[in-house]
Amino acid sequence: MLNEQPNPNNPQVSEENHKLENIKELGQIEIPNYKSDIHCLTIAGQVEGHLVLPPQNKATRYEHVIPQLVAVEENPQIKGLLIVLNTVGGDVEAGLALSEMVASLSKPTVSLVLGGGHSIGTAIAVSADYSFIAPSATMTIHPIRLTGLVIGVPQTYEYLNKMQDRVVKFVVEHSHISEESFRDMMFQTKDLAQDIGTVLVGRDAVECGLIDGVGGLQQCIEKIRLMIDNPEGVWQ
Repeated sequence: MLNEQPNPNNPQVSEENHKLENIKELGQIEIPNYKSDIHCLTIAGQVEGHLVLPPQNKATRYEHVIPQLVAVEENPQIKGLLIVLNTVGGDVEAGLALSEMVASLSKPTVSLVLGGGHSIGTAIAVSADYSFIAPSATMTIHPIRLTGLVIGVPQTYEYLNKMQDRVVKFVVEHSHISEESFRDMMFQTKDLAQDIGTVLVGRDAVECGLIDGVGGLQQCIEKIRLMIDNPEGVWQ
């Protein structure tokens, strides 16, 4: 007798395939089936921009994130956006592009730095209406760096300075830190052994005015709910 092939239209077979897919992708059989009106956007690993990173790198592609942000703005069922960051930074222009889009959303946005929000991740973190950082999370503030072939001419340095000014201006405009303090952190020589810059841990980022508050997931959800209920900005 020939072996019968399982019918993919069978509800039992379909449920088993769904469980196998969950195990493969998420490491567990069941995931919560609650449809929230808060969209969670994760920025993990390295922000990938114009160059494709090696396959072993954990990366967030900005061309994948941009359609999500457009959908958040257009979807009437989504009331707010939570951005969770654990990133080492990455492509500066890609990071700035994402930051500008988040800052221009009409819906309430809250960011949470977990683990790390380094380099251009700083701009993404402050682009939200309100930003949180976990007590154990860190943020590294340092000057812009180029990798690969660099032409040693005055125009290259001028381009670097302009790009750095763009980052500084954005961070200063979307946080409570002064430009002088932020630039001082970028060129600090005492914190990093092989580079210049400053490492901020948890509350340090709040005390300098870069991040709004120390907290976690509960505080983020509560803040978004407050912002949704008070669209006129009373929550500030």
